[in-house]
Amino acid sequence: MKTYEISLEIAGPTAIWTRPDTGDSPGTYPIPPRSAAKGIFEAILWNPAVDIVPSRVEICAPLVYHHYATNYGGPLRKSDQKSGGNNYQLFATVLVNVRYRLFAELRLASHTNFPPRIRQWLDRTRSPCHAFKDIFERRLKRGQCHYVPSLGWREFVPSFVGETQNTPIQSDINLSLPSMPDQVFSRPAYGEHALTYAQGLRIKSGVLYYGDCHAE
Repeated sequence: MKTYEISLEIAGPTAIWTRPDTGDSPGTYPIPPRSAAKGIFEAILWNPAVDIVPSRVEICAPLVYHHYATNYGGPLRKSDQKSGGNNYQLFATVLVNVRYRLFAELRLASHTNFPPRIRQWLDRTRSPCHAFKDIFERRLKRGQCHYVPSLGWREFVPSFVGETQNTPIQSDINLSLPSMPDQVFSRPAYGEHALTYAQGLRIKSGVLYYGDCHAE
């Protein structure tokens, strides 16, 4: 079966790829987990008939960590904080001035639980993955998106999202990642929450391969 690949480059002043083991003072992974990369691609275009499977990420800017503080005023505050109108001061370790090149493979979804509109699109489309690739690249070139992609937290919006550039890879970066979140849901579309982790990942010469996909 012919495979189709899509790619994009994304950059911004601040990013956080939250490590779940860092508690209420979040730290960050050096690169976006597969689930975060998938969300960035789906911000440009999403179709439940096609699975976007992130395959690798290239680091195109030095990894610079920075201490970050913000005032949280949301519903997860303690009851006395909410009643007193007080915010919770949240401290985090983030990355600054990031730039990544992301790649993903397109696969036809194995499930058939599609809404009528998607079924009609499939009936008219000879090669759904090829069509998806063309639409995705056209939207990326035009700067169109379904929702604004983020660099982790929603407030960390990118300064650039577009076609891949000739930005050099940071080939001096070599790191081991013993454990990192891989997927959040049991299926790429219409799945239930089922967080899985990837073990023993390595960034070699600025590049990380996510490995095979566990999705159906």
